[in-house]
Amino acid sequence: MEEKETLLGKTPAEMQEVVEKLGLPKFTGKQLVDWIYNKRCASFDEMTNLSKSARALLEEHYQVGLHGPLKVQVSADGTKKYLFPAGQHFVEVAFIPDKERATLCVSTQVGCQMDCLFCATGKQGFQKNLSVAEIINQVLALPEFDTLTNIVFMGMGEPLNNYDNLMRTLDILTQDWALAWSPTRITVSTCGIIPNLKRFLEESKCNLAISMHSPFHDERLKLMPIEKTYPIKEVIHTVKQHDWRGQRRLSFEYIVFKDLNHSKEHVKEMARLLGGMRCRVNLIRYHAVPDIPLKSPDGIGITLFRDALNDKGIIATIRASRGQDIDAACGLLSTKNKQV
Repeated sequence: MEEKETLLGKTPAEMQEVVEKLGLPKFTGKQLVDWIYNKRCASFDEMTNLSKSARALLEEHYQVGLHGPLKVQVSADGTKKYLFPAGQHFVEVAFIPDKERATLCVSTQVGCQMDCLFCATGKQGFQKNLSVAEIINQVLALPEFDTLTNIVFMGMGEPLNNYDNLMRTLDILTQDWALAWSPTRITVSTCGIIPNLKRFLEESKCNLAISMHSPFHDERLKLMPIEKTYPIKEVIHTVKQHDWRGQRRLSFEYIVFKDLNHSKEHVKEMARLLGGMRCRVNLIRYHAVPDIPLKSPDGIGITLFRDALNDKGIIATIRASRGQDIDAACGLLSTKNKQV
């Protein structure tokens, strides 16, 4: 049986096209937008200000597209990892409560094409891009939705490799007709797909995080194959062309590996590349992935690296590891063994 078309992910104009196609009153389009995005309604039966005949007609031809998580794992530190359906596949997302903040780490792809050495998602390979409905569903169907303060696109996949669906999702999150979030509450992470990075800087006001992990070409290439096509020096040159005045934030994600990428030479080169930029470096402890010959540094090593960067005028902080005991920490999300 052919799957019904999904309404979740559609704009007000597209909703209007749906109701006109079905011969429903024009105001039904606005009602659908309100029920789906503001009231997070998962079924037509719940849309009580629509006539029974309108609900039946919509049910016959469409589906809402909101689906709750299939499974949840809870870490000792309070982090939760949810498993969401994505067609014939699944995606994992991490919900991270921390005092006054509650952050959701959203996925944009099933698997990933980037094949970074240190990442479990990359070892899964690439299955598909998520649709707008499958991305925004992770947010709207989250049990803790009402407590969310921040959203980061740092889950499974490379967001800028699913650019159009990412941008449509960001519209839903930030436009007044939907969730009306401030773009400064949303961060998109990328390894540096330069053509789409340029578009993102021009077309969005959301925060940007660049996956760096080494300032040296040969070393980063061993960690991240994308370095061959889009070297970190060119990525940094691209972001330097943007006007970072205002509230929009730029950060560089930097996983620290034992005896590999936190020497005095790394500090000196990072200071050269990032000097004068209005940015922050987030240092992240490496979380072990099976069969990968990398190790995490001790606490003293990463602290000395942070202090050395700060001494060079580079604002650097150490990100607390969260959810490692349920494989929800940075680089550990994977549904390799959960494919249908």
